[in-house]
Amino acid sequence: MVTLSTGAGAQSVLPGERVPVPLPGVPAGPSAGVPPGEAASPRPRLPKDKRTQIEGLFAALKVAPDDRSSKMIADRLDQLFSDSGSSSVDLLMARAGAAAEAKAFDLALQILDQVIEIEPDDLGALSKRATLLYMRDDYGGALADIREVLAREPRHFAMLYGLALIMRELGDDKRALEALRKARAVNPRLDGADEMESQLSLKVEGRGI
Repeated sequence: MVTLSTGAGAQSVLPGERVPVPLPGVPAGPSAGVPPGEAASPRPRLPKDKRTQIEGLFAALKVAPDDRSSKMIADRLDQLFSDSGSSSVDLLMARAGAAAEAKAFDLALQILDQVIEIEPDDLGALSKRATLLYMRDDYGGALADIREVLAREPRHFAMLYGLALIMRELGDDKRALEALRKARAVNPRLDGADEMESQLSLKVEGRGI
């Protein structure tokens, strides 16, 4: 599945080597490095039991004893974020996933647009669309969806990781490092983050980690 999901194995879908595309007018945001000046969307109201599960999983993720445990927790978080509670939305998401797997990206984006029109707060659809837009070098569109996800869930470490990758490709190493460190604060065992942070830290601060 092509997605910037919270699952540890899904982060690699954002390639590290792409030709940067200029994206003017994207100043640093107040918390996640996203453009300010626009009203942040409110966080969705989740059922109490679901919110309790999410809070517990985030707490467990910080103290996961090994990579296997970390991945299991991250995968469970991804399932909760992708659980729409609507059979029609779940069907559309399955179709979008199949289209993306078949590299029918235009179709996948069209379906995701439909999902987000129905459920504007669907974190799974927003994060998947962000990934596809990134892969099409639409950094502006990808950043807009990342902003929406982080407005609803600032701890969505896969979106923070994606933000770091985009900022690095656009040459903004300082904001890339800030976003990456926020991602690692949520998920200390974030796959591939050690090397990336060391490289960015050396560039920005003159020292590695």
